[in-house]
Amino acid sequence: MSDKVLNLVGLAHSKTVCGAQAAEQQIKKNGAALLFLASDSGPTNEERYVRFGTRKHIDMIRTYSKEQLGLALGRSQTAVIVVTDKGFAEAMIKAVQEME
Repeated sequence: MSDKVLNLVGLAHSKTVCGAQAAEQQIKKNGAALLFLASDSGPTNEERYVRFGTRKHIDMIRTYSKEQLGLALGRSQTAVIVVTDKGFAEAMIKAVQEME
């Protein structure tokens, strides 16, 4: 994995929540610093998490596929990752900006 953002996701493994239900609970209790939504997630997930992100003022990254996000965390795939640590979230946002 050569992508800096995905490397940071892997490093932050213990500071992440993944899976739709767990991510939604974390967002609802204001415990999300950053939200990753897979670029190939379904329209229902997309609508739900874009709404959550907007309402809760959570930065969102939508660059990666379910497979890429999953592999970063040692899984086969995942559509949603919530980063709970602000320091890691800021580093990931900065890394995405550097890629642009």
